[in-house]
Amino acid sequence: MNIQIIEREGTPEYAVIPYAEFEQLREAAETLDDIQRYDLAMKQIAEGEAETFPAEFVNRLLAGEHALRVWREYRGFTLAALGKACGVSAAALSQIEKGKRKPSAALLRKLAAVLRYDMDDLLPV
Repeated sequence: MNIQIIEREGTPEYAVIPYAEFEQLREAAETLDDIQRYDLAMKQIAEGEAETFPAEFVNRLLAGEHALRVWREYRGFTLAALGKACGVSAAALSQIEKGKRKPSAALLRKLAAVLRYDMDDLLPV
């Protein structure tokens, strides 16, 4: 590596390297960052701090299906069971899933807690 050191008052202040070498160093740093993020994600999954989702789940959300329905079915709840857990009727939840009714912030918090996910992820895209 060809490095030029620039000093100010006898103290190294800058290191100048050829641009091609800079690009190699940047690529290596980005690769290292990717590896560290991957390792952290795998650790979080192994320790139960993060969750993975099957492609079918993701595809349903991407296709525009109502997030509440996708999450509810993924977690194995019927409308009645989820309604009971959140203190709301199954009919009200059905209307929300069909886009005929908007849930309150308080209900979104309850749904998110029961379904074990972020409140924002239950909002329609």
